[in-house]
Amino acid sequence: MQAPNLFLLYVENPEKSAAFYETLFETAPTSVFPSYAAFEFENGTSLGLWSTGARDFVSGGSGHRSEIAFMVPAEDDVRSLHDRWSEAGVAIEQALHDAVFGLTFVAIDPDEHRIRVCMPDKV
Repeated sequence: MQAPNLFLLYVENPEKSAAFYETLFETAPTSVFPSYAAFEFENGTSLGLWSTGARDFVSGGSGHRSEIAFMVPAEDDVRSLHDRWSEAGVAIEQALHDAVFGLTFVAIDPDEHRIRVCMPDKV
């Protein structure tokens, strides 16, 4: 079976969201249109930013019940991303803290999608 390789976030303004994620990912999007923007990553995964105002957009759902997550190898990496994103003006929804799986924090994007940075369990 093919593994998932495209994740979509519904956003109000794909161009604004692409600029936000360009800061986080430290890479330019592969495409930006008024109703859609995309990032492609070396591991074969892609992130799409789809406008809720697009002509063909239909969704009966609401709210944000998921997260984009970055698993990093060490506490220093978690702290480094937290500091870099904070200095860049990224809103931090959940401050640095120790969770059951290790050090973590949660940022939010302009559409209030949750972005978690965490490290794998040390055990």
